[in-house]
Amino acid sequence: MRGFEFDCIFRRGVAGFAALFFALTLGVSAYAQNSPGPQPMAQPAAILAPVDTPFPGTISLLVDVTDVHRRVLKVHETIPVKGRDITLLYPEWLPGTHSPSNPISALADLVITANGKRVPWVRDRVNMYAFHVDAPKDATSLDIDFQFLAPLDPKRGRISATFADVTWNSVLLYPAGYFSRDIKFGAALRLPEGWKFACALDVKGQSENLVQFKDTTLNTLIDSPLYAGAHFKRFDLSTGPDNPVYLDVFADKPGDLEVTPEELQYHKNLAIEAQKLFRSHHYDHYDSLFSVSDIVSGKGLEHHQSSEDGSRANYFTDWGAGVAGRALLPHEYTHSWNGKFRRPADLWTPNFNVPMGNDLLWVYEGLTDYYGNLLTARSGMRTPEQARDVFAQIAAGFESSPGRTWRSLEDTTRQPIMSSHFTVSDTWRSWQRSFDYYSESDLIWLDADTKIRELSGGQKSLDDFARLFFGINDGSYVTVTYTFDDLVKALNTVQPYDWAGFFRTRVYEVAANVPENGFTQGGYRLVYNDSELDWMKKGDSTRTTSFATSLGFSVKADGGLDDVSWDGVAYKAGVTPDMQLQAVNDQKYTPAGLRGTILAAEKNQEPIKLLLKRGDEFVTVSLDYHGGMRYPHLERVGTTPDRLDDILAPGK
Repeated sequence: MRGFEFDCIFRRGVAGFAALFFALTLGVSAYAQNSPGPQPMAQPAAILAPVDTPFPGTISLLVDVTDVHRRVLKVHETIPVKGRDITLLYPEWLPGTHSPSNPISALADLVITANGKRVPWVRDRVNMYAFHVDAPKDATSLDIDFQFLAPLDPKRGRISATFADVTWNSVLLYPAGYFSRDIKFGAALRLPEGWKFACALDVKGQSENLVQFKDTTLNTLIDSPLYAGAHFKRFDLSTGPDNPVYLDVFADKPGDLEVTPEELQYHKNLAIEAQKLFRSHHYDHYDSLFSVSDIVSGKGLEHHQSSEDGSRANYFTDWGAGVAGRALLPHEYTHSWNGKFRRPADLWTPNFNVPMGNDLLWVYEGLTDYYGNLLTARSGMRTPEQARDVFAQIAAGFESSPGRTWRSLEDTTRQPIMSSHFTVSDTWRSWQRSFDYYSESDLIWLDADTKIRELSGGQKSLDDFARLFFGINDGSYVTVTYTFDDLVKALNTVQPYDWAGFFRTRVYEVAANVPENGFTQGGYRLVYNDSELDWMKKGDSTRTTSFATSLGFSVKADGGLDDVSWDGVAYKAGVTPDMQLQAVNDQKYTPAGLRGTILAAEKNQEPIKLLLKRGDEFVTVSLDYHGGMRYPHLERVGTTPDRLDDILAPGK
């Protein structure tokens, strides 16, 4: 074959192959374009929505708490079924936490039987809190056994060798398709030998360490936690036979239960002042469940007829050291009126697996925080000066936290849900904002209180609103919901004003200025100086020391930085929250030493030199700061009436 003939044949072959390849490519492309692609799988059937109809029968529940060393609670339930399939729910959304926070991962060894034979269960593919059970047709009940595995570290949980906080939501399953108020439970509890207990539930009977409670509804059961322990003392705080109130204290050791007559009177005053404020109550009896411990974690959670609280072991034995946390019991007690009896409409749900809305947490929690602080002062738990200092610290905290320039207070009400669903970084807390609907609302409600007093010439106050709004239906504990419009209407009944606009600018809009009108209308102003608060000097030596208003950071007891204020002095010098403070001006760091260095820098031009450690790296920074410690205080000014002290004074 001659060369040119071969070349022609080769070229024709290549051209043909190219044409064939091009045609095939077009075909594949056309097929790809016409193909429907992946399609979603069918979702499982929706869980039965709750209906307001009685569940047939009573569910029996037995919880064994005797294995406290392993922190294992054993649960046995018997649920009537009458030969039908059933979906069982583990409570997910918990009142008071405002989030889907019940630890489903702690449920273990779930076994269901009927007529002595094992019955299979299947967890819902979408809802991890739902379990589908095919009950045998001849079954009249299901026997359910499982364990709740509490954290072994008591600091992460609430069970130790001498104490247990039993939350019923962690130790039960309930049938889908019903309102929680329509499901009846007969609950019982087996305790370690010799332990005492306290609970808002009424006792049906007790045989040694087995306690049987009277039948109650699911919503009341979950709203009535139980404390039990080896060291217990109950204190009667009742204002009279028509208002029984008790303080049930559990401790690591008997000595921590010793209460002076003066301290006891403060707590009695709390019940007295709450009654003066609301002139009603919405419980048969109220139990403040209170642990004082350095072993189990602290806590603060509201319930309608009780609280679920915990503080340091020296709460009573070193009274002067606890001023900062003194509002815990008053706050949770106030929730019996605000949050439990009256509740924002979107925070009331028919059962514990329907999502909540948090739009009015600045009322539910914020107004409660305000009245918690007022009742702390009115009862004598804090002096008026200490109460003013607390308000000053709140305002100063926001003055050094620029997150208000981008995130509204209303948006922080989403934080409980965000924190439960995601691992939310709080590396820069002053910038990100977090649960600010608590403390910033203190300032907003103080503004409202002083405004009412100003407009009415001292004839009306926010207390009048509290009685009007929360004092209805005295003696009833059937929840009454409210909306933003209900709130505005009640305030206008007490004192006409543009309350809708008042809250819109302070809660729903982004505003850089800290809401401090309550101070000026109350006859005070926020100032800073080098005078450390006396009660802070007596505080817990293990606490975090704040230099936020000066250098712009806080330091934990071990020297680790707890927070660095965004755009503050230290931030601008490159300090980050992952550092540990080692030395100040070539001397080992101590809180007292750093305070002394800051005070000395007011009188010279020398920078403050910090030696910090980040991982294996040592970093030295120099802070050109000469502004002093800048402790916040409220200072009396002008001729404006002293409305703030009137607000803090005992009720009439």
